[in-house]
Amino acid sequence: MNIYAIRAIYLFEMARTWRTLLQSIVSPVISTSLYFVVFGAAIGSHMKGIDGVSYGAFIVPGLIMLSLLTQSISNASFGIYFPKFVGTIYEILSAPVSPFEIVAGYVGAAASKSIILGLIILVTARLFVPFQIEHPLWMLTFLLLTAATFSLFGFIIGIWADNFEKLQLVPLLVVTPLTFLGGSFYSIHMLPPFWQKVTLFNPVVYLISGFRWSFYGVADVGVGVSVGMTLVFLAICLAAVWWIFRSGYRLKA
Repeated sequence: MNIYAIRAIYLFEMARTWRTLLQSIVSPVISTSLYFVVFGAAIGSHMKGIDGVSYGAFIVPGLIMLSLLTQSISNASFGIYFPKFVGTIYEILSAPVSPFEIVAGYVGAAASKSIILGLIILVTARLFVPFQIEHPLWMLTFLLLTAATFSLFGFIIGIWADNFEKLQLVPLLVVTPLTFLGGSFYSIHMLPPFWQKVTLFNPVVYLISGFRWSFYGVADVGVGVSVGMTLVFLAICLAAVWWIFRSGYRLKA
C-alpha cells in the first residue's frame, strides 16, 4: 500500500478546505445556527418537550446529522469530480496509485472535514440551547461511521456524475428530503401508525435515532438496530466502490 500517495491526496484535499474556509466551514455553521435560533429558541420556547427533552435540545442531534450527511456527500463528490472536470485526474492516473489508495485519500479527507464541521456545530449549539451527552463514545462512533459512510456515497456520486447538475441531483432531491423526514425535528412516534411504519424504510431514521440516543438515552428505534443499519449501509457503499473498480471502470476527465 502506497502510504505516501494516500497522504498526498489527503493533505491536498484538506488544504483546499482551509483555502475555502468560508464555504467549507463558516457557511454551514451559520446556516445550522439559524436553525437553532428559529426552531430551538423562537419556536422551541413555545413547545413542550419530547421524551423528557426540551425541543431545542431535541433537535440538536438531528441538525448535526443534517449537516454531516450533506457535507460528507458534497465534500467527497466534489473532491473526485473536480479533477475529472479540469483534467488533472490524469496526474493521479499516471502515478503508481491504486484505486484503494485513491478512495482512501479522498474519502478520508471528506470524512475528516465533516467530522470537524460536526464538532464545531456541536460546540456552537451550546451557545443557543443547553444539552448533555450521556454516551460520548457512542456519539463519536456514530459521527465517524456516518461521515465515512456518506463520504463513500458521495465518492460514488462524484464518479457517476458527468456534469455539475448530476453532482447536486442526489443530495438535493434524495438525501436532504430523507433527512428532514427522518426525525430531525420530531420523533417518529408523533406520526400516525401507518406513517411510522413507512418511515422505517428511510435509512436516515436509524442514523438520527442512534445519534440522538447517544445524547439523551432516548431513541425512536433500538440503538442496536441503528448501529446495524449504519454498518449495512457502509458495507453497501464499500461493495459499490469495489464493484466499480473491479468491473474495469477507469477514472477519466
